[in-house]
Formats: sequence, C-alpha cells, structure tokens
Amino acid sequence: MARNRQHAGRHPFREDRIMTLTNTGDEAKPLLAFVGENFPDKSRNDLKVWLRFGHIMSGGEVTTAFDTPVAPGEDVRINMSRPFVTLKHHRLQLVYEDDDVIVVNKGYGLLSVGTQSHRKEETAYDILRDYVKRQNPANKLYVVHRLDRDTSGLMMFTKSEEAQETLRHNWNNMVLDRLYVALLEGYVKADEGYVKSRLTENSQYVVYSTKEEDEGKLALTRYKVLKRANGLSLVEFSLDTGRKNQIRVHASEMGHPIMGDRKYGAKESRLHRLCLHARTLRFAHPVTRKDMRFEQPVPAKFLAAVRGATPKDFNN
Repeated sequence: MARNRQHAGRHPFREDRIMTLTNTGDEAKPLLAFVGENFPDKSRNDLKVWLRFGHIMSGGEVTTAFDTPVAPGEDVRINMSRPFVTLKHHRLQLVYEDDDVIVVNKGYGLLSVGTQSHRKEETAYDILRDYVKRQNPANKLYVVHRLDRDTSGLMMFTKSEEAQETLRHNWNNMVLDRLYVALLEGYVKADEGYVKSRLTENSQYVVYSTKEEDEGKLALTRYKVLKRANGLSLVEFSLDTGRKNQIRVHASEMGHPIMGDRKYGAKESRLHRLCLHARTLRFAHPVTRKDMRFEQPVPAKFLAAVRGATPKDFNN
C-alpha cells in the first residue's frame, strides 16, 4: 500500500505533442487571433490559458503576449500535451538546441562541469542536465569541451554519445572557429601576431610554457588588437589549439595578463572578474555536417572599460 501511495503522488511524464501552424497569408497577424483561426472550436479563454501557461511558441520562443505579430511565412508551435519546457537561469542562457547539440552562453563564475574540489557547486552541466531531463527523463547530456569557471561565453554539449565522440575524435577538423575577446593590462604594441609554445602544468595546477621538447603540448594562439584605451587593450584571440588556460598563459607571457587574472600575473581587477569571453563558436554539426556559427556580443563592461568602443566596431 505504501508503494502505491508513493507512486500516486508522482506526475506521469507526458511526451510533447506539438502542432506547427504557418502564416501563409501576406500580412502579419496578432498571435492569439492567428491561433484562433486555426482552432475555431476553442474559446478565447481556452486560447488565453494556452498562452498563460506556456503552450505557445512564436519566433522560436515561448510567449505569453496575445498581440505578438506572426509575420508571413512564420511558424507558430503549439504544445497540445503540456507547457513547453524552457531553460531560465541567471547564469546560463540557451542559444541553440536540436536533437543532437546544445549551445549555451555561460556566465562567468559558473563551473562548466564538476570537479573533485567543487563537488557540491552548481555547474552548467547540472543545469542543462536538469533541463533535458524535464523534456524527457530518458534524455542524456554529454560534455564536449569546457570553459574556465571565470570565463564567460559560448560552449556546447551534445545529447548523444555518438555526437560527442564524433566531435572529440575530429575536433581540429570540425571546430572551425573559436574566437575570444579579452581585456589585457597595458597597451599591446603589435596590432596582431601570435604566441607559440609548449604548455605543461605543475603540481599546483598552474600551466606554463616549457622549452623542453619532450614536455607539454604545443599551443598556438593568434591575436588582434581591437582597441587601446584607458591603460587597457581589448584583444581578440583565436585558437589553433585548445589547451587548458592557453589564452591566459600566452597573454601573460606577452607581458599583458588578462585583467582580473591574478593567477597569471594581473595587477588589477576593475571589473571584479576575469575579463575573458568566448565570443564566437563555429563548428560542423556532428550529424548533419551543416556549418554552424554562433556569436555573442562583446560584454558591455568590456566596451565601457575601453571608452569610445561600441558594438558596431567589432561586427567584422
């Protein structure tokens, strides 16, 4: 009897049952009116309930606004069985999702995945795993790469082990672009250049360059100065290799550590964070092989730190 009472209190999982409506007309229509045209048997109150509880998605996002315009050719999706599962978290933003991959914008201060020393700390992996499990308890999440806890920006996970393995085994061929932007202390002299070295790690988990040919792994970081002002350089970095702390080490060895990076020699922290942001992620989709490109704006506080810079300066 106890077991029956326990199961009686659980909510059974309901699979999504989604209907897609397309505005085939020549003019935009208010969302509620458009949905009503396609469900003449539903009362206006029924439609408002769908809106209020998140059953309707327009423009790829769940909306509760009855007057959201539905443009010609635009799709509206209606979940007939339950509200759409959404991801809302102040430190993690969903950028893209399909059946195979998830791309997110991670806030600084959030671990990508758990570590031995931070087992109880919430991570991006924890947040996303809960999200995909709410979609379907059978769903799984797989780690592809990581960002340092104090680095913000774009990273991806996969929803199948096959997609994860495809990306991991073909990383250098399938990851086409990874661009970062950082605030460096002082004025970098050259407008562009590169740093190349072999990186290794000591017992204190500090990564550094070594000249020993049989130690460490080769790392190549390219850079381009976007703006110099206020004693800082706003610099874009691209990675030919993806080693741990690669940009942080190479920036320090350039004589211009990333602002806020005390571990690698920074002297100040005006923004009270490590000023490194993963701005662009471009890769070949592990299943469809489609060219996927995602970009986040330069953080507003980075721009404010180099007065006079605006977002349009970096849309190249």
